[in-house]
Amino acid sequence: MQAHCLCGAVRFTSPAAREIGVCHCGFCRRWGGGPLLAVHCGTEVQFENQEHIGVYASSEWAERAFCKRCGTHLFYKLLATGEYFVPAGVFDSQDFELASQIYVDKKPAYYDFANPTPMLTEQQVIEQYAPPGEA
Repeated sequence: MQAHCLCGAVRFTSPAAREIGVCHCGFCRRWGGGPLLAVHCGTEVQFENQEHIGVYASSEWAERAFCKRCGTHLFYKLLATGEYFVPAGVFDSQDFELASQIYVDKKPAYYDFANPTPMLTEQQVIEQYAPPGEA
């Protein structure tokens, strides 16, 4: 799949994926002004013009990146696995399906998605994804 930032300075490709996951956590909402709608792209993401990528260590386990020229959010990356979660809007193709929602107990009351999806609370996410001994 082909993707790029708003100004085109950063372009990248990732393996094909169709599913979007939604994160309602406070970090994602503060980062983008609303929930993060992201495509899980795995570890095989290839970037061009990496000098335009700014990276922010948003937690002990993850980092977030943006284009230094236009500010477009480029990815959320898990440090332990190297997996990328890329905002759906940066892809040229928009043939996606909303597949899941996480941190639903942190979602503010002012919005809801009508799509029926699996929904995990913060505790369920931690239990499912935290490294052993950290849950």
